[in-house]
Amino acid sequence: MKTFDLKKAKYDPKQEEQVRRSFFKKLKRAAGKIPFTKDIVALYYCATDPKTPLYVKGIALAALAYFISPLDAIPDVIAGLGFTDDAAAIVTVMKVVGSHITDEHRDKASAFLSGETASKSKM
Repeated sequence: MKTFDLKKAKYDPKQEEQVRRSFFKKLKRAAGKIPFTKDIVALYYCATDPKTPLYVKGIALAALAYFISPLDAIPDVIAGLGFTDDAAAIVTVMKVVGSHITDEHRDKASAFLSGETASKSKM
């Protein structure tokens, strides 16, 4: 079995821009339907943090791009199943790069989800 070297993962600034443009729009549509909303928001803050290593950003942004993508293995509109593929991607990425998600990222996710303004939870 071939191993995967995380440190060789690619960071793509175009992917970061795509995630920045579409992430919160998709999150607003999906937030009430998914139990892992806080993890996704913390992962977003980790991926957009300038202190996060580039290989971690690349992995996190790939998962977030999959989350916002309209092309899913299981379409999000299917009740009860639509977000299972997204959840699998997020859970996997959280296990791989979770040590890079700081308390600051989690606090900002909590602040965002509790309705605090972006200026209060700015990176």
